[in-house]
Amino acid sequence: MDYHLILQTIKNEIQSLASTGTVATYIPELAKVPPNKFGMHINCMSNGTHSFGDSDERFSIQSISKVFSLTLAMTLMGDELFDRVDVEPSGDPFNSLFQLEHEEGIPRNPFINAGALVISDILISKLKHPKKEFLAFVRKLAKDKSITIDQNVFDSELEHIYRNAALINLMKSFGNIENDIEEVLDLYVYQCAIAMSCAELSKAFEIYANSGSFFNSEEQLITSRKTKRINAIMQTCGFYDEAGEFSFRVGLPGKSGVGGGIVAVHPGQYTVAVWSPPLNPRGNSELGMYALERLTTLTGLSIF
Repeated sequence: MDYHLILQTIKNEIQSLASTGTVATYIPELAKVPPNKFGMHINCMSNGTHSFGDSDERFSIQSISKVFSLTLAMTLMGDELFDRVDVEPSGDPFNSLFQLEHEEGIPRNPFINAGALVISDILISKLKHPKKEFLAFVRKLAKDKSITIDQNVFDSELEHIYRNAALINLMKSFGNIENDIEEVLDLYVYQCAIAMSCAELSKAFEIYANSGSFFNSEEQLITSRKTKRINAIMQTCGFYDEAGEFSFRVGLPGKSGVGGGIVAVHPGQYTVAVWSPPLNPRGNSELGMYALERLTTLTGLSIF
């Protein structure tokens, strides 16, 4: 498979497209990101890496971090984790209060905001130094000790945390939050403010494409059983209320973030990350969705 040629084709197509999306503004710092940024990086198990554009520039990964926090939580406890957060697609916006009220404080899945807040609560209960240990885990996955948070994004997001504060207070009223609300919100925003590039994200997602191990390595970071479950949740819940559309168009497990990033995996084949800040109405990168659809179309490969 000539991935270099395929990415060049996608690059040429992207350059001729006019985006109709808008950069996220509810976190003011994200609104400052130039909308014309675009990067793509594919990391193949047996065919090297290929990239173009701003693939080495770091950006706020936002909800992509929810995959890492779920993974870490699943290494710390067993299936009882899913007594507190379900694994069903939401079909509603990622910050819906109505659905959470209706379902008595049990979030629909770990990748909507309420679910990720529960995961943050679990990490605080299980870890001695949650922020430090979470960041160390991400650095281990990416094999890069220089990865850190974007402090400006962290400060900006924490100052506009009202909706997430409403979600966590509602869950606290139902008994599904154990720790101090401010501490949980702080950890949640911290993980969302981590900055990574497409190349670094592609590296960090290797374990999801290789049954819990890095490519060409026997080191097992998470069991193949848990890897399968995380991939399943990415497939059905990784794109808010557009997960069905992503499966239909792209056909890969993946996760998006409102910073404009998307990471997807083809188990046994590759990981791929794209970054384009303008979002569609569902909160997913408009051109990122297009690029990944073209990737699976041009390769003729998806999980289906």
